[in-house]
Amino acid sequence: MCDFLKNQCLIKLKVIRVVKGGSFGKGTALKNSSDADLVAFLDCFDNYRDQRETRHEILEEIRQILINFGSSNTYETEDITVPRGNPSNPPRSISFTITSKKTLEKVEFDLLPAFDAVGQFGDNAYAKLIEIGDSDGEFSTCFTERQRLFVKNRPEQLKDLIRLVKYWYKMYVKPRKHDLPPGIRLPKKYAVELLTIHAWEQNGSPDKFSMAQGFRTVLELICRYRDLCIYWSHYYKLSNNKTLTDFVKQKLLATRPVILDPADPTGNVGESGGWDVMVSEASKCLQMPCVSKDQQWQVKPMTEIEITVQLMGGSLLPINANPFTKVATIKQNIQQFWYHFSPSPQSPPVPAHQQRLMFNNTILNDSETLLEFGILDNVPIALLVTSNDKMDIFQLF
Repeated sequence: MCDFLKNQCLIKLKVIRVVKGGSFGKGTALKNSSDADLVAFLDCFDNYRDQRETRHEILEEIRQILINFGSSNTYETEDITVPRGNPSNPPRSISFTITSKKTLEKVEFDLLPAFDAVGQFGDNAYAKLIEIGDSDGEFSTCFTERQRLFVKNRPEQLKDLIRLVKYWYKMYVKPRKHDLPPGIRLPKKYAVELLTIHAWEQNGSPDKFSMAQGFRTVLELICRYRDLCIYWSHYYKLSNNKTLTDFVKQKLLATRPVILDPADPTGNVGESGGWDVMVSEASKCLQMPCVSKDQQWQVKPMTEIEITVQLMGGSLLPINANPFTKVATIKQNIQQFWYHFSPSPQSPPVPAHQQRLMFNNTILNDSETLLEFGILDNVPIALLVTSNDKMDIFQLF
């Protein structure tokens, strides 16, 4: 189908490339799953606004091409539909079914046209995205390849755990969508997938682990959905980009759960009013003998970062924290380390009230959090020490 779209069907639209997205692209598709996402990057889009403003007519053109093609000797195209949209939110995909004439097997496709943002803007792709405002994940298709690689390169056992969680979602959660009030949707399956990756990373990212413990951990995190605040910075360095940092800060302050798409920071995939239904099913499953007898991993519902403080004598002290950790807590950690693991006999413990922490030439106030200073990923922090009301800089990172 990818070859057809690129080499035959969409020649007049000048397809740059066609990428397999969704579960098939990530390598986490369930057995006998019959749907596939294809993202067609088109050179008729010069920017994000082009994709928004012209995608409806592009989808109609694709629909007509598929209708005219109809069928071949080996398969038949059926049920070609473009979802309804409106002027402020035009449809994003076209759906159709391919039926094999030999085996009668059906595969449902969602085809999404997209702007090649990374190819066009490179490292500025996210800054350009934020310039148009908070798009709430509208242009996540532009980063399909990054979404795919974020999952695809993980160990196979983690992918097995993702499949197990998705199967549970399919069998127990999805059937309850009819219990939701009108206008309320279940949490996205992608959110559960990312939650599984977060649990695994918090457990040390092992290649081998207990599937039962991992499954239980994900269910426990689902039950704590009001505490979830998860994000990744694999594809951008937040501390080096004030515009992006300020944007992500606001996203993290939103009502929880917050689970930001690792490839598109504008998309909070955890945003949904239907978490209570999923919590209900998770709670039931946690009572089952096959799950209840296993211990969960000791993980936190927030993304953790590692800041590095250089102590007197040149020793480096890594401290685990989260964006909502207060500066006063970091100082207490430094003081405790000094009492128990003094770098040298010549380095006496420095009490918290004599410590000054500096980031980007700014002294960090005790009562404020790392988030308020834009510290959202692994960064070095300078330690300054005061004595007799005079600031002496013994070590500066």
